[in-house]
Amino acid sequence: MKNKHLRVGVIGVGYVSKNNYLPILAQTEDIEFVGIMAKNYENAVRAGKSFGAQQAVDSIEKLVDLGIDCAFVLTPKQVHAEQVEYLLNHGVDVFCEKPMATSIEDCKKLCELTEKTGRKLMIGFNRRYAPVIAAAKEALNGEAPDVIIAQKNRPQTEYHATLENAVHMVDLMRYFCGEAVDVNAIAKFIDPDYETFTTAQMKFANGSSGILIADRSAGQWEECIEMHGGNRTIIVRMPESITIVDNEQSHTTELTPLAMGWAKSEDKLGFTNAVNHFFECIREDKTPLTSPQDAYKTHVLLNEVLTKAGLPPME
Repeated sequence: MKNKHLRVGVIGVGYVSKNNYLPILAQTEDIEFVGIMAKNYENAVRAGKSFGAQQAVDSIEKLVDLGIDCAFVLTPKQVHAEQVEYLLNHGVDVFCEKPMATSIEDCKKLCELTEKTGRKLMIGFNRRYAPVIAAAKEALNGEAPDVIIAQKNRPQTEYHATLENAVHMVDLMRYFCGEAVDVNAIAKFIDPDYETFTTAQMKFANGSSGILIADRSAGQWEECIEMHGGNRTIIVRMPESITIVDNEQSHTTELTPLAMGWAKSEDKLGFTNAVNHFFECIREDKTPLTSPQDAYKTHVLLNEVLTKAGLPPME
């Protein structure tokens, strides 16, 4: 399958789809963008025309009938499990936006289903694929930091805000430090479905310590990761810069100048690399970096943060 033109389908035409994925698929070579699906057929037609899909449909059954090899599930999280299950059972490899499901039990079932069907499932933790995160991982050279501080702050709350957004930071903390063995967390809220902030402290099996900060009353959107250890500090300010400090110098790299001013958000935030990785895993029969089995561990850790903070757990 190495040189095969993959037949690709997309489910969902909302903000994430139109801003982060469809522009990439429209410019990707060696694929056939054969179908796009939305419950509202007219929305599917409009998105299909804008991004070059061959056909628009209004059901997942019709999308599969187009003979797709793989599909991108870019719908609201409440329907991820149902749609992914249908696709895997019909022989389709799947890229699913995070979270892969809204319950730990459904996450576990999807892991088991990939093993049963032999199909690929990749979860869209795009931050792992961001160039600044890749640079930080390389700078660590296989070592875990002594301390990691991960922040994802925004100026307004939303329904289950920690689940919706802080999951990225929880995933990156695992990516850099391994598995957590002890978690303590607190949250501030009037309505637990719309928390103001969540903070957590984690101890990892390798001895690393982590602090998570997820505030929804900040002045603006901010993602920042600081890591300290081995007489070095690594500071990542998403999605643009990485600073590495040792006892001799401080060196900062910014992405936009490297791209002569043309760096796009989908490139800087890792969406482009994630999509390419998905296609590579299908063609070369590789396990995705963000496989469902790995993503399951992120969901379990996040659920522990939610529970310890007194917030509603994953359903």
